[in-house]
Amino acid sequence: MDAPIELPRALLPVTAHVAARVPASHPSTRMLGGERMGSAVVVDSTGLLLTVNYVVMGARRLRVTLADGRRAPGEIVGQDFESGLALVRARVSDVPAATLGFSESLERGAFVFAIAATGPRERHVAGGIVTDLGAFDAYWEYLLDRGIVSTAPNPGFGGGPLFDMHGRVMGVVSLNLSEIGRQSLAIPIECFSRHRDELLRFGRVVSRPRRAWIGVFPHPVEEGLVVAGLVPEGPGERGGLKEGDVILRLDREEVDTRPALYAALWRHQPGDHLVFEVVRDNRIHRVEIVGADRSEFYSSDGGRPDSAGTAGSER
Repeated sequence: MDAPIELPRALLPVTAHVAARVPASHPSTRMLGGERMGSAVVVDSTGLLLTVNYVVMGARRLRVTLADGRRAPGEIVGQDFESGLALVRARVSDVPAATLGFSESLERGAFVFAIAATGPRERHVAGGIVTDLGAFDAYWEYLLDRGIVSTAPNPGFGGGPLFDMHGRVMGVVSLNLSEIGRQSLAIPIECFSRHRDELLRFGRVVSRPRRAWIGVFPHPVEEGLVVAGLVPEGPGERGGLKEGDVILRLDREEVDTRPALYAALWRHQPGDHLVFEVVRDNRIHRVEIVGADRSEFYSSDGGRPDSAGTAGSER
């Protein structure tokens, strides 16, 4: 990598490994599994860590391992389903914390590097340059006004920090973008720093207008947006959307791209009735769906007891 080896080595102590166990009854388990591992970055010396939400979503048990080998149980203290970040508190103290930067200072071509856990004590580093700082959209009803795409591939489990060459955290690495080569997406650190107090106080971002969510995975094709998948038991599936439907309009507004669909959808709140026009079997159908709150949907695990035991048990 391009960074002097001393710089990433000095930053290893601010990284952590996260192991999560999620009950089989949780709505996310069918897509993400019940045994998950991730990376995290320490943002406060009291044991506050930042990671990606898909690692810990629905977890009844969390185990955090620091770079020095200390292990501790953890708990989720805040989740932002819109940006994809989550805050975890581990029962540790005197932990070295990372310095948070401002990703707005990044420019295309800037050198960056990522650190990620590949096991409880193992950390890997990958370096590269920033290639894009524009809007980023994805198929799980996800849109960032500004994502950080770089040629530094995610070197381990998702949730690790992306640093600039001054050792400041610019973002949290979410996933590799294999479809466009060895590149990765990082969520800008401002998505956390601007809402830190809300996440700690309320467990979510309350200042942002609530967004309707339907649990659809749209994929762009020549004809429009095809429904490539649906969240099981989500509002879209319950409302009658089917895989293979081609979405044409939402409330009579044409939505031929994912950003257009998301913009139209997010003008509504949970509980609103949404009328979709879709092509199915060469005919136009109208499908009425009641929008839901994504965070509330994923806060439920079906009411089943967790047979695995109490929080903090070893994996």
